[in-house]
Amino acid sequence: MLPIMELRQLRYFIAAAEEGNISRAAKKMFLTQPALSRQIKALEEEIGQCLLERQAHSMRLTSVGEALLREARELLQHSEQVLERVRAAGRGLRLRVGYAPSLAAGLLSGAVESFTQKHPSTGVELFDLSTGEMLTGLESGKLDVVLTVGQERAGHGLKWTPLVRAPFRLAVSRNHPFARRQRVTPAEVAREPLLVFCPRDYPEYRDTLTGWLREHGQRPRITGEYDGVDSLMAAVESGLGVAIVATRQGRLVPEHVRLKALHPAPPPLCIAAGYRADRAEDKPLACVH
Repeated sequence: MLPIMELRQLRYFIAAAEEGNISRAAKKMFLTQPALSRQIKALEEEIGQCLLERQAHSMRLTSVGEALLREARELLQHSEQVLERVRAAGRGLRLRVGYAPSLAAGLLSGAVESFTQKHPSTGVELFDLSTGEMLTGLESGKLDVVLTVGQERAGHGLKWTPLVRAPFRLAVSRNHPFARRQRVTPAEVAREPLLVFCPRDYPEYRDTLTGWLREHGQRPRITGEYDGVDSLMAAVESGLGVAIVATRQGRLVPEHVRLKALHPAPPPLCIAAGYRADRAEDKPLACVH
């Protein structure tokens, strides 16, 4: 029978590899230096290969060590996910939902109410997150489902169920000349100071709008970036510029802001529910289906 590596040995090895120094790694793992060295030596003997090449004041990974580091990280991440699922089973079923408030307005509350009525024994936890944080949460197993802009990029191992498609509108102050217009062209938008969502938190938003303007031979004159719909709308209301928003965000439009049609219009924003394809049969997600 093949020997079985212990998870703690892998944790010690990862610490040593990341620190590049046995003394620092031992301190990080609350071990003595000889104790950590013995654990790594035992791991090397079990594998039958040298993992670390020791030097006077440092060390470096061998090719076998580099391969083990990649696999060990994945294995430990998976083991943590399994442990969390077992703990969750003991607490009862939980559905952990990530969402963007500006997109989920008027959509999330009704969906949660309907879900809890059908599945009263399953609790729902809600997390207000950026798009990047939601994707990371799905991939790490910390979230079960997210409500955001549907992603078409490959390589994430995610599935998306479209929920609604929201047209874009131009938000302007009630005192702006466009407030008396029925529709606005891309060329006219490009001449205005444009206020946008922060690309770090909403990358797909920036790509959609710049792509639409570029398609019509225009470049945006971006003068402000905002981390949420409330701050963006406040800036528009104050006359700092105009903003392009999805109509679902119209529910959050202040009294003194007007929404105007764009012509030709950008492609509508697809708001979707996303989850990991390899977890489609998990009980909380089965409830969603």
